[in-house]
Amino acid sequence: MERSKVKAFVSWSGGKDAALSYYRAMKDFHVTHLLNMVAENGETTRSHGIRTSVLRLQAEAMDLAIVQPRSSWETYEVEFKKALFGLKDQGIEAGIFGDIDLEEHREWVERVSRESGMEAILPLWGEKNRENLIKELIETGFKAIVVATKKDVLGPEWLGRMIDYDFVLDISKIKGVDISGEGGEYHTFVLSGPIFKKRINILKSEKITRDKRCFLDILECELAEK
Repeated sequence: MERSKVKAFVSWSGGKDAALSYYRAMKDFHVTHLLNMVAENGETTRSHGIRTSVLRLQAEAMDLAIVQPRSSWETYEVEFKKALFGLKDQGIEAGIFGDIDLEEHREWVERVSRESGMEAILPLWGEKNRENLIKELIETGFKAIVVATKKDVLGPEWLGRMIDYDFVLDISKIKGVDISGEGGEYHTFVLSGPIFKKRINILKSEKITRDKRCFLDILECELAEK
């Protein structure tokens, strides 16, 4: 089978790295599903605190199916593997991941994928120039905003900011912050781009602080023509 015909899922957080990984992998893989891990309450994503309903609208904007298993951090791997086995039963052979250089993340996704009979694809892996990654995102037409931050690194004033050249300029001035947020300094939500059939308009949101993190809670949004 030609690699371009290999069916794949994207490990999906809703953010820029997963989106750019999907975009880079499009020439070699046929993406059919998004895999998005959800908190035990079923209401928010496991990693970025985005409402699961918002992620489903995002999948609809891309015309893709989305799988949203619930898990605690303790059951995360077990539930992730269950989801992979389910996707494999549908003929999916590879998973696309947005990791850049955290070795423990790469080791985990490669091991879990291998043990589930999948191939792990990391299109962004080893990219040293973080600024170039962000510029690629912008120049290829993605629109993304900041939806979570570590409050002791980036305050709530960063929430809702568009990932654009002004963002790159401002964040590059902050000592010790990874421009791409690979250290968890911030997380993003993609509104539109070349992998989207429609764009997402945010109608209502609010900024909240929980423990050591700040979040943009997207309360209402809609699909619109690009």
